[in-house]
Amino acid sequence: MVNEGAAARGTGPVRAELALETIMSDSVASERVRRILEQALVFTGASLAAVYRPGDNGLLRLTEWAGVPGTLYGLRESYPVQAGATGAGHSPAAEAHRTGRPQWLGPDRLAECADAGRVPFRDIQLAVLPVHDGEAGCLLAVSERPGGFDSDDRGCLERVAEALAAPAPAPPEEGREPRADTFGLAMDTGRVEVGDAILELFGMDREQFDGRVETLLARTVPEDLPSLMSVVEADHMSIGERELEFRVLRPDGPPRWLRLRGRLVPGREGRPARLAGTVADASTLRAEVTDVARVQRLAAALATAGTVRDVSHAVVSALREPLRADRIALAELENERLVVTVLDPPQPEAWPELWRSEWRGEWPDAPVRSMPTLATALREGRARIWPAGATELEPGLAEVGPGGLAVLPLPAAGRMAGACLIGWDSPHDFGPEERALLTASAGLAGQALLRAHAFDAEHELVGMLQRQLLPRRLPELPGGVAVARYLPATAGLEVGGDWYDVIPLPDHHVALVIGDVQGHSTAAATLMGPMRTALRAYAAEGHPPDVVVAHANRLLMELETDLFATCCYVDVDMEAGTAWCVRAGHPPPVLRHPDGATEIVEADGGPPLGVLDRAEFPMTPLRLLPGTIIALTTDGLVESAELDIDIGLDRLAHELSLSDPAHLGLVADALLRGAHREDDIALLLLRYDGMAVRPLREGWTVWRVPEAARHARRFTRRSLRSWDMPEDAMDTALLVVSELVTNALVHTDGPVRLDLTLIGHRLRVAVTDASPRTPVKPTQLGWDATGGRGILLVEAVSAAWGTLPVSGGKQVWAEVPLDP
Repeated sequence: MVNEGAAARGTGPVRAELALETIMSDSVASERVRRILEQALVFTGASLAAVYRPGDNGLLRLTEWAGVPGTLYGLRESYPVQAGATGAGHSPAAEAHRTGRPQWLGPDRLAECADAGRVPFRDIQLAVLPVHDGEAGCLLAVSERPGGFDSDDRGCLERVAEALAAPAPAPPEEGREPRADTFGLAMDTGRVEVGDAILELFGMDREQFDGRVETLLARTVPEDLPSLMSVVEADHMSIGERELEFRVLRPDGPPRWLRLRGRLVPGREGRPARLAGTVADASTLRAEVTDVARVQRLAAALATAGTVRDVSHAVVSALREPLRADRIALAELENERLVVTVLDPPQPEAWPELWRSEWRGEWPDAPVRSMPTLATALREGRARIWPAGATELEPGLAEVGPGGLAVLPLPAAGRMAGACLIGWDSPHDFGPEERALLTASAGLAGQALLRAHAFDAEHELVGMLQRQLLPRRLPELPGGVAVARYLPATAGLEVGGDWYDVIPLPDHHVALVIGDVQGHSTAAATLMGPMRTALRAYAAEGHPPDVVVAHANRLLMELETDLFATCCYVDVDMEAGTAWCVRAGHPPPVLRHPDGATEIVEADGGPPLGVLDRAEFPMTPLRLLPGTIIALTTDGLVESAELDIDIGLDRLAHELSLSDPAHLGLVADALLRGAHREDDIALLLLRYDGMAVRPLREGWTVWRVPEAARHARRFTRRSLRSWDMPEDAMDTALLVVSELVTNALVHTDGPVRLDLTLIGHRLRVAVTDASPRTPVKPTQLGWDATGGRGILLVEAVSAAWGTLPVSGGKQVWAEVPLDP
């Protein structure tokens, strides 16, 4: 058994020096600086290593980096060399450049820097070392390990800085004979100088080549030309190495794969910039794991991995093929249990019996104590490797790698985030470069796993909040059916602010609402809740649709948030088959008529909510026949980076025309099938069937005269007789009318209105007045009380009663059964 980690400590600077000497001896390596920086990643556990060189205008400019992008740590591409009055130039890079002394900064000192606000992580360590060469640049390294850079790490970084200061082989200049496998391209003229080996790869000799880059591009497979042009065109080149594989046509066989590596060399003393690099036959390049550039590729992949699943797949993709491993497992450590996040291969039969017995879900999980050797490795925090035939392994580990097993604890923030197990069936020989790759990969994966776990937890919390803010179920509607669907975005894995609602209103009206808060964030998801509640409250007050939306707009303006929201509000009269539509920067409704024809409603719209204080929201009338479907959706279904919204609405209308309106849930599922998931999607459908029994209605404005209650009873009796109700069924209704009208006249000022609605044998009595105060039911009455019994009588004889806010006043209602 070989213990990796302890043996490496203390000999790190010596090993780093040997590796750097190997790189320096390769005098034709065009990627020399990048490979030197990669040694800093391997031997110090740094997540980023970069070089800054003096440039124009008194700036230190980033010229090369390895590892994760510097923007993740708030690093800039340039820093002023001289300190200014505003704090510019007080960066650690500028300080090391001016003083010639290294800078070692922990979290406390970094918090005092001018760019502290740009750093998203508060527990990083920064090292800046001057590079003592003719250009006097500096080496910058970032570590996420809690201990930062110890003495061995600092020694390694000093040797890396010395290697950067050593003279580098100059790229071929114009007029000089280039090396056999190198080229130099003048970016202003397109003239290129190439070595004989490159011409041979392109199937040309020196006499056939005219020195123009277009001549070489003409030999490229047409499908690969755009990507190749992105490298050789000046507008697309940027700092750092560029690597690309492409194919060239050959007259005597299939296309040949070539690999180009190049970098943009700034011009000096009035000379134009040049692209310098190498071209080689890709099929002859080494495939073994000896190139630490794989660490850089893994770091770049982990930098964009948002979830635990993404991190797991990135590690497996980066390690399995180069290591030629037969099995790779990545697992999180949660409460002394290993919870597998990915297995490769995923089939249960490819793993030991212990693993299969713990396979309760998508992946297995097992207590750490069931594998003592693994528990020891996690406790010690060291990578451990067992060759073929190791006898001290328990079956749960031995069967993972009978030909060799590597266990990589994944450290992060002072604890173990998990473990990575790599196994081989055939005997495997672990070389030194492979050991370095495993050790460096473990550190990167541990930090990424911890960040992803925090991201997953936050995403789940916000997702749960959003699910709680959306309706759990839709209400049953008279004369119609409504269904809704919500799909979260899969791109970026951030929660959005899409919402929908179905609001039953008095007199068999129904409000359909769909909206979308700007952006994908916790703020968008939480703002969605107040907006949905506000629209529901304003609708319940009895306001017309345009006033409801205008009030919501005013509320959002008063919240003083930077976000805006779009909304579509449709008030449907289920009795009359009519509707009013109001849009606030939202896609219009789509109607499917009973004959299958579809229509995108041409509804005038106002601006999004929260943009203008005094915005107008015009109303558009709609006519609905029984069998009509109203479709409301957010822009995630009809618009994307590749799909124009007009085309998306036309496509939605076409798919709606092909649907079967009898099964509204299947219609919703069909409309979402194949939808782009770059954005959240909310979909709300209503099928208007028409009411089988239309209510009978009568209304009357009550006169404020001494005999008003008697006039109200006479109006009620006359109305019920016209509806063929028998006399003996009217007494209860007349009592309720008398009490409610009397209360309104005695306790309020202003107009009073009586409305009667009969559905079957159920009468709804509603009295509307101008006072917002709700009648209070007395808790107790004395024998000598002269009032307060009216509401108690109404409650006693009614099936139900209550109050509704109506435009500054209220409506007191009661439902009375009229069974004879």
